[in-house]
Amino acid sequence: MQNHLSFANLRVYIQLARLDKPIGIYLLLWPTLWALIIAAEGVPSLKITAIFIAGVVLMRSAGCVINDYADRKVDGAVERTKQRPLVSGKVSEREALQLFFVLVAASFILVLFLNWQTIALSVVAVALAACYPFMKRYTHMPQAILGAAFGWAIPMAFAAVLGYVPSYGWWLFLANLLWTIAYDTLYAMVDRDDDLKIGIKSSAILFGQHDKRIVGVLQAATLVLLIVVAQQIQAGWAVYSALVVCAGLFVQQQYMVRRRERPACFQAFLDNHYIGLAFTAGLLLNYL
Repeated sequence: MQNHLSFANLRVYIQLARLDKPIGIYLLLWPTLWALIIAAEGVPSLKITAIFIAGVVLMRSAGCVINDYADRKVDGAVERTKQRPLVSGKVSEREALQLFFVLVAASFILVLFLNWQTIALSVVAVALAACYPFMKRYTHMPQAILGAAFGWAIPMAFAAVLGYVPSYGWWLFLANLLWTIAYDTLYAMVDRDDDLKIGIKSSAILFGQHDKRIVGVLQAATLVLLIVVAQQIQAGWAVYSALVVCAGLFVQQQYMVRRRERPACFQAFLDNHYIGLAFTAGLLLNYL
């Protein structure tokens, strides 16, 4: 294994940063676009949009790298993660840390092209991304930290466009937080048996036999908060139509996981991409 970053190892770095599995990018990108579209009341400037899209890719990649670093001693015991680059020895711990800092530094450079309010908020984003992977050792709700990390782009986007975060910006942040806990619990249900063996904590373990019911409550609460946001921005039929689609997709997910089968839980998690896409489309139609 190498002790420094090398272009020869680029393919492995792509795997480590999960750029070959873009679902996390989508789940982070859609709420960011929600905030940008609402703040700009339509399509935001090309500069701000490009910075946030690039920032999403970089910070999600950084989060994956530090997550694998934190889990390097336990991923080998989990069926789904035992072939990851750090576990299999394709990349060294030092390389992983170097890649994490390069990705974070690149993200911070991007933020410097925005206003001071966004720069100040970006410090919290880095802290959340860095601490989340370690929380599963101390709390059964690391999903809440992930939700805050994934949603922090929302206040940043409002700050970048408006110079401040309106009240409905924080309601949108809370909606995304609850949504993230819901879909990441579905994700955690896939690994629950393995996590119990190795002592890793998760919301799926905490919720136990009530997991599906609690996920349903979180999904319903997400819809209620999005309706609150829609009312505050005086949204039209397109946004409410999108929320009806989202509600239908949530119901479908509940049906998919009714037997708690691993492949079905994982597919239900993946399908949350369409929730984000549907609400984004509704917002665009509303303003355009």
